[in-house]
Amino acid sequence: MTNDQLIIKLKAIVAPYVQDEAAFATLNENTDFVKDLKINSANLVDIILDIEDEFDIRLENEDMEKMLDVKAAMEIINTKLVA
Repeated sequence: MTNDQLIIKLKAIVAPYVQDEAAFATLNENTDFVKDLKINSANLVDIILDIEDEFDIRLENEDMEKMLDVKAAMEIINTKLVA
């Protein structure tokens, strides 16, 4: 899966939880879920569960702790998909 395809899927997953539409419109690898998109920690858990369902992967606690921005999410998803 290309990075662009992955960003499109991530965008669809985070869309319902975004509090800052302007930041969401320019979502890229450097977008921070909490600081830029204003997603709260409870919704971050929902996003992680949605990512597990979408990509049919299992995320460990250490993965979840690192998944604070789009780039980290992409790296973790790619690692899990090849494992």
